[in-house]
Amino acid sequence: MAATDETGPDAPQASPIGTPPTRPPADGAVPVTGMPRWLPRAMVLALALVAVFQLGSWAFHQLLGLLINILIAFFLALAIEPAVSRMADRGMRRGLATFLVFLGLLIVSAGFVTLLGSMLAGQIIKMIEDFPNYLDSVINWVNTHFHTDLRRVDIQEGLLHSDWLRKYVQNSATGVLDVSTQVLGGLFQLLTIGLFSFYFAADGPRLRRALCSVLPPARQAEVLRAWEIAVDKTGGYIYSRGLMALVSGVAHYILLQALGIPYAPVLAVWVGLVSQFIPTIGTYLAGALPMLIAFTVDPWYALWVLIFVVVYQQFENYMLQPKLTAKTVDIHPAVAFGSVIAGTALLGAVGALISIPAVATLQAFLGAYVKRYAVTDDPRVHGHRTTRGSGGPGLVTRARRLWDRRQGAAEPTAADSASTTDSAGTADSGTAGSRPTDPAPTDSEPKDPGEGSSGSS
Repeated sequence: MAATDETGPDAPQASPIGTPPTRPPADGAVPVTGMPRWLPRAMVLALALVAVFQLGSWAFHQLLGLLINILIAFFLALAIEPAVSRMADRGMRRGLATFLVFLGLLIVSAGFVTLLGSMLAGQIIKMIEDFPNYLDSVINWVNTHFHTDLRRVDIQEGLLHSDWLRKYVQNSATGVLDVSTQVLGGLFQLLTIGLFSFYFAADGPRLRRALCSVLPPARQAEVLRAWEIAVDKTGGYIYSRGLMALVSGVAHYILLQALGIPYAPVLAVWVGLVSQFIPTIGTYLAGALPMLIAFTVDPWYALWVLIFVVVYQQFENYMLQPKLTAKTVDIHPAVAFGSVIAGTALLGAVGALISIPAVATLQAFLGAYVKRYAVTDDPRVHGHRTTRGSGGPGLVTRARRLWDRRQGAAEPTAADSASTTDSAGTADSGTAGSRPTDPAPTDSEPKDPGEGSSGSS
């Protein structure tokens, strides 16, 4: 027997003492030597992305107020863009034209706020002066109907020494600083919006040129088209709302003047502006102030104002608004209502104001890229239902036809009766006075060939 050579290439290597022998790797398998090289880089990249996301989220929340102000300023600039462009086309510098438009808006807004503030101050003073008389009338009514013995002096002393009034005064005193801070913040916000709006309107061509310079030519045309659509829709929305505010103000002025309510012109302007530029709930907010003033004159006048506000709102929704907004905004009322709700949920009151022109702009821009087809002439398109199966007439139609046939068969007409009588009389006279003749042969009856030949000869 030949000795085997255990030192050949196929012989397993001897392992050191204390360590298990290692198995050779399978065919095609790579032995695992440790952590892959790409894993540390992937972990560092993932941590960097998370950090960037957190930083971006924090910066977005910190700058959210500024972004909302810029968005409002952009839509305001789009609204005044037609007026500024017309003045610039006539040779006026664009910056001067924008300044004149803003100056006109500022004068109108300041005059309206001044008139409204004087009206409110006068009404508050009048209500304070007449408060004892109102309180006496209420006390007399309570004493008469409930058999009590209340006095105005006792009620006033109870109110002055009550804990509720003391706490209210303390809270009001501590809240003066908060109110002042909110007023200053509101003024700064208005200044920011006005400044950005002025720059957007005055430097509109430069802004469009800078935006198009970073885009290819095909994209430039789309951006310019979208900008033009946004200007048209936003300007049309402001124009239509202004017309409806004018109509609403005139209608409410006529009512308030007829009832003899003081400050009727200012109240009419208030109702017209608030009801049109605050969507959905603007009508009821606008009608609350005239109702309050009318209540100070006569409680029944407040009821008449409420009825008129509700009736006019229905007239505006179904008659006036579709005709005025058909060529400017042209969106369905349901879409407008849903956009207002979505805008309010996203951006609050600002979203409610800019939601309708934003949706109208998006709808008009996407309408050019949606391919439309001719609608088939199907009754179901118009809302008419068809029967199942063959699509024949409905059950009611077939029952009506069957009833008409039975009526026609059961009740013969007078003409049919007369024709039947005449035919019967003719038949009887022919039978009694003359001998019936043979009927003439028709073409369908066979003829004798001989008759034809003799007649021809």
